[in-house]
Amino acid sequence: MNYYTSDEHTFDCVILDGNVVTAADVGRYDIAIKDGKIALLAPANSLRGSSAKRIIDAEGAYVTPGGVDAHVHLAEPSLFGKGQSSDDYTSGSRSAIAGGTTTIITFAAQLKSETSLLPALERNFAEAAKGAYCDYSFHLIVSNPTKDALDELPLLKRRGVTSVKIYMTYEALQLRDNQILDVLLRARAEGITTMIHAENGDMLQWMTERLEEQKLLSPRYHVTSRPPILETEATNRAISLGQLVCAPILIVHVSAPSAAEIIRNAQSLGHPVYAETCPQYTFLTRAALEKPGFEGAKAVCSPPPRNSEADLEGIWTHLKNGTFTILSSDHCPFNYDDTAFGKKAAITCDAPDGHFKHIPNGCPGVETRLSLTFSAKRLAPERFVALTSTNPAKLYGLYPRKGALIPGVSDADLTIWYPSGKMQPFSISNDLLHHNVDYTPYEGIEVSQWPRYTLLRGEVVWDRDSSGLVGRQGFGQFCARESSFWHEDLPDWDVANY
Repeated sequence: MNYYTSDEHTFDCVILDGNVVTAADVGRYDIAIKDGKIALLAPANSLRGSSAKRIIDAEGAYVTPGGVDAHVHLAEPSLFGKGQSSDDYTSGSRSAIAGGTTTIITFAAQLKSETSLLPALERNFAEAAKGAYCDYSFHLIVSNPTKDALDELPLLKRRGVTSVKIYMTYEALQLRDNQILDVLLRARAEGITTMIHAENGDMLQWMTERLEEQKLLSPRYHVTSRPPILETEATNRAISLGQLVCAPILIVHVSAPSAAEIIRNAQSLGHPVYAETCPQYTFLTRAALEKPGFEGAKAVCSPPPRNSEADLEGIWTHLKNGTFTILSSDHCPFNYDDTAFGKKAAITCDAPDGHFKHIPNGCPGVETRLSLTFSAKRLAPERFVALTSTNPAKLYGLYPRKGALIPGVSDADLTIWYPSGKMQPFSISNDLLHHNVDYTPYEGIEVSQWPRYTLLRGEVVWDRDSSGLVGRQGFGQFCARESSFWHEDLPDWDVANY
């Protein structure tokens, strides 16, 4: 990490004596902020006494770039039966800030009935305009890849949206292989990152029908209906489709170590395959879905948490060894006690413990992602920053504005943690969180760290020691993005030359 010394300046904010972490190294520095940007890094305590509107003494605590959570669902239309997001851009971004995340990327979902991608984008711009606490951008979910829709990809890119997501499962979203190839081929030509939800939808339907025949419907059977082979088969197929047209792909929310192994093998052969996992796959197991009655619905997400502690260890191993590029939350919020639009909408007279296939899929987690992972002490600080901030910024065209601490270039987005011994460990409780969800699947898990301060573009927006949330609704801005940092110059693809 380079630093610059300077004569006396007037800064907007100075962070003193921070144990500053980037994806490359850790060092003891002061940080000066001016006009929303990192102004300079200086040796620790060398800026003590400098002129600044605000001075924060980090007291030797870790200071990291603000979190970038690249997988967040907010204010989405009902795509899966009765489920409806309980978080909008205001409550979801409020929760992000309280957990140390300063930038989120959410999903604009094209409906199957729509032949254009633009209505989905406009809906999300309108929703976000109601007021976000943190910065944000969008991925475009493609569920109907008509020629007209794919012809709109250059327009999306001009508007700063440089990623799309496609699904290999869910009736409302599932694409066939030929449609996936259409998306991959056009996305590679336009420098668009393609995210893939890799589960075999036909196998899922078949497994669900077999369980229904035996009236095995409670939440625990959500896992049974989605064994790891659904994920590993679809992962392997997605990689094969990407290879066919030489397209970079990102496999999202990988839960099974066997799927991670397939990804690692492809990476070792030089294929441009990237991968994401989430805290539900490093902290939760099948046991969370096997609680009595309907309680297990709180952990229903797809892919599901896997069977054992050994599976958790497998995912941690791939986080450490580089298989996973990013660690996101996949924050997908539904209220548990809501019988109209939440988890309990799946309970009927015929299914008093609910029907697993009707339970809205998803768990909240945008606020707990960083603290859970940091407190686990399973990753080197640099690796933690790479997975939760720098790599998602690079992968989705936000770097170096986000995910970095480069003077004159990077936004002054910072998460300041507590110095050793300054914070009493506590157990996560939903009462302490800031989302609009009536539960957390991480209830009772102890954390030893939580953000003390969160700064967004130089403004303190979270102060845990004082008033907590001090940011302003509407302070969050849309971030237009470039192509992926890893999107190489690819040769033209022509089937005649295959």
